Amino acid sequence: MSLCLKNLAIRKNSGETLFSAFDLTVENGEIVTLMGPSGCGKSTLLDLIAGHLSNEFEYSGEVLLNGASLCALPPHQRQVGILFQDDHLFPHLNVWQNLAFALPNQVKGSERKTQAMAVLDKLGLSQLATAYPEQLSGGQRARISLTRMLLAQPKVALLDEPYSKLDKDLRIQFRNWVIEQLKQAHIPALLVTHDESDIPEGSRCINWPWDAQHA
Repeated sequence: MSLCLKNLAIRKNSGETLFSAFDLTVENGEIVTLMGPSGCGKSTLLDLIAGHLSNEFEYSGEVLLNGASLCALPPHQRQVGILFQDDHLFPHLNVWQNLAFALPNQVKGSERKTQAMAVLDKLGLSQLATAYPEQLSGGQRARISLTRMLLAQPKVALLDEPYSKLDKDLRIQFRNWVIEQLKQAHIPALLVTHDESDIPEGSRCINWPWDAQHA
């Protein structure tokens, strides 16, 4: 598997170009970090890949996953997982229900709860199964959010400054856990941040400006 961006450019309808001529390939099992200041287009790029690009932007170039273009597919068919700064857990569902919601449609009936509970047991979080998001700590919410994303079996993972709202000690712990989980999933992952400490050790980092870079 690989995520490939070819000659990608994003511009506002007003004519302002965020970046252009950007090429990037992220291989299976690899985490690549994009560094850049606020407003440079980091989150907008992730929106484009996931199929949620706002109408105020237009783009040119190609987004390929395993050699197939994503550009014409609606978001729900792209199999792209996103981890945001906010966890976006459903407040009206408890933890196991939040996880079960993400499972593929072919998992039916009571098997959805069985699989969700098995994952919680593996994570050592079984005691949280019936808790609601508002009852969780920030670290617990973050771990449940990443787990929910991975349970949907995405073919690529996008991380939009997912550690920014955690305190320093929790940030380090969660960051290491995220890297471990993504490596186990063995899918291409793209992380955007403006904090150098978020870059996984020994991994590639593409620094702003991205224009005309080929990575």
